[in-house]
Amino acid sequence: MSIVFAGRVFSVELEDVILPNGRRFSVETVRHPPSVVLLPMADSEHVMLVRQYRHSIRRKTWELPAGSLDPGESAESAAIRECEEEIRLVPGRTETLGRFFPATGFCDEELIYFRAWDLRPPPPHSPHFPDEDEDIYVQAFTIVEARAMAARGEIIDLKTAYGLTLL
Repeated sequence: MSIVFAGRVFSVELEDVILPNGRRFSVETVRHPPSVVLLPMADSEHVMLVRQYRHSIRRKTWELPAGSLDPGESAESAAIRECEEEIRLVPGRTETLGRFFPATGFCDEELIYFRAWDLRPPPPHSPHFPDEDEDIYVQAFTIVEARAMAARGEIIDLKTAYGLTLL
């Protein structure tokens, strides 16, 4: 096993594998820390989405707020931090909705979904702000409208389209 690329967000590992039938081959795996995906509820009928530019596809997307866990951070702490960083609100309550692997064929990232509600402004001197590479616009949508946006192809981010089914 060797790391053939190490970046800020993920690394790529090359490993020789022997199947139970004896066949050998090399596997490239993207190693990515677990991430949280938030369903921040403005109220019982409205979910908050973020609009941000995604350079990999060179366009803006509507998404659920999300982000990677920091080393040693719990998923719930990451959910609270990411909520504050991305929508500038702190949840009073969170609920884990499920854990999923979006790309098991080549990546070990786990997505941990949280519903977040009882949203309130952060403390005045909070250290949490959007990441340097983020330019985020936040908007609340009815759950019905957000799901319709996904059905019409206006939400193209898979973690978001799936997350909306959890509400």
